[in-house]
This record gives sequence, structure tokens and C-alpha cells, in this order.
Amino acid sequence: MLIPPFLQPGDTVMIVAPASPFPYTDLQDAFRVMRQDWQLTIREGTYLTAQSGAFAGTDAQRLADLQQAINDPAVRAIFAARGGYGSYRLVEQLDLTPLLAQPKWLVGFSDITVLLAHAQQQGVASLHAIMPRQFRLSGTADDIETLRQWLFGEVTPLRRGGLNPYMAEAHPLNRPGVGSGTLAGGNLSMLVHTLGTSSEVDWAGKILFIEDIDETLFSIDRMMTQLRRASKLEQLAGLLVGNFADIRDNQTNQMGKTAAELIAEAVSAYTYPVAYEWPVGHEGRNLALPVGLPGTLTVSENGSELVFA
Repeated sequence: MLIPPFLQPGDTVMIVAPASPFPYTDLQDAFRVMRQDWQLTIREGTYLTAQSGAFAGTDAQRLADLQQAINDPAVRAIFAARGGYGSYRLVEQLDLTPLLAQPKWLVGFSDITVLLAHAQQQGVASLHAIMPRQFRLSGTADDIETLRQWLFGEVTPLRRGGLNPYMAEAHPLNRPGVGSGTLAGGNLSMLVHTLGTSSEVDWAGKILFIEDIDETLFSIDRMMTQLRRASKLEQLAGLLVGNFADIRDNQTNQMGKTAAELIAEAVSAYTYPVAYEWPVGHEGRNLALPVGLPGTLTVSENGSELVFA
């Protein structure tokens, strides 16, 4: 796995919008943090503020910005301004070849999961992390700090400062054990949509992390069942279950189980460690996770811990 060089003050980064549109003013907090605190030079995508229906510009415009960021040797990291929906429409046309010669950090989550998976499948590590539009929200200090730590190379085996290791409290559905493997994952819906495509990663031996938002319990059950039937769950090294926000049940024919219970049922036949209420997702904490890099998950009666190798 190619690990992009860590950032240094003065480096140039680029913010693009490969998915949904947003008010430009929502980025002002991120501009301040990146420019003043991190001392980075920010380049904005040509079509950063464009809008075409439900998307931040046409497919061609969003693709052009993203490809330019990938191609430009001066750009050291690429931030998706926000998620929503739209990246999935671009990924097949995206040329990641320049990243093989000059890896750079790709940062985002939610809809951006497909881009992170595509990069991992091509052999390049990335960061599942808070996006610039969310810097303005309260309660995101840890999310922003873990992103900074990863971007600037402050998370290493010999330096277990800051929030390395990551920890979560005990949960009644946790399954104890220890597992080591490469991290993979993100938004459950987007991961399921990579199956059978060029963006699908090899799930065997991975520590998988999942989260989602605005789905029904039926859809959660259906997606987990599909992963089980496709033999994607049986050879995992571990499973991290993040926040499932705004999940709703049908008014009739209700499932009678929570999202966590449905996930536990789907992986009940396996023996690897499973940790619930992991600090990743659309609500609550969303700590930066290095997609494609190794870690060790330990789950015990006292809680769970993820140490990055």
C-alpha cells in the first residue's frame, strides 16, 4: 500500500466538490484552520461553488476538478468539501494513475467512501475523516485533531500520543477478541454498491468499519445479508460498527430490532472481534481512520481499542 507523504507547513492542498452542493460560507472555518493553524496553502476547485440539480456542478465539472487535483504535482492532499451524493457517478471515469507515481492524501467520508475504496483497490492509502464543510460544527475538535495528526504524520507506532490508540466504551453486543489487519470501510450503502465493480476491495483479512445515515432497518438488514451471502464478512479480521444516524423503521411490518442487533445477527456465525458504538459516522465523533493502513483491534469486557501499526 502506497502511503502519501505527510504534510508540512506551506504545502498546497485542494478542496473540491465531487458530490452535493453547499453554501460557500460553510467553508470559512475550515479555511481559517487550514491556513492559520495548519499553515497550508489552499487551492479551490474551479467548480467548487457550482450547482447542477442535486450535484455540485455537472458530472463533467466535478470530474474535471477532481482529476486536476489528482494530476497536479503541487497538490499534496485533496479534500472533498462535503458528501451527499455524486462521487459514485464519477469513479469509473477517474484516472488514479498519477497517484501511483505521486501518492497524495484523499480526505472525506459518506459518499466519498467510493473514492476511498477505489484508491485502496488501486493500492493508495487515504483518510476517512471529517470534511471542510463540517469544521464549523460544534463537537468536532477531536475529529479535526485526528485528521491533523494523520496528515502531518503524528500517529506512529512509537508515538502513541494524542488519540492513538482510539478507544470506545464497552457495549453489550461487543464480541471479545484480538484481530490485526488492514483498515477498510466507510458508509455501508456505498460499500455495498462497490460489489462487483472496479472499486471493490478484497475484504479478506480487513478490519472493516461501517456507518450509515437515513436508511431503514429493512435496508440495513438487506445490505448486511447481501454482504453475508456474497461471502464478504466471513474472513474479516475485525468489525467496527460506527454511528447509524436517522435510521427508521417501517410503520407496518416493523423489524423489532435495532441496527446494531441486525448487524450482530449478520456476523453471528464468525469469531473475529466486533466493537459497537465506534467513534465514526455522521453524528457524534468521527475520528479520522486510515483506509488501507494496518491496525490491531482489541475488544474486551472493558471496551475496545484500535492501535495503529
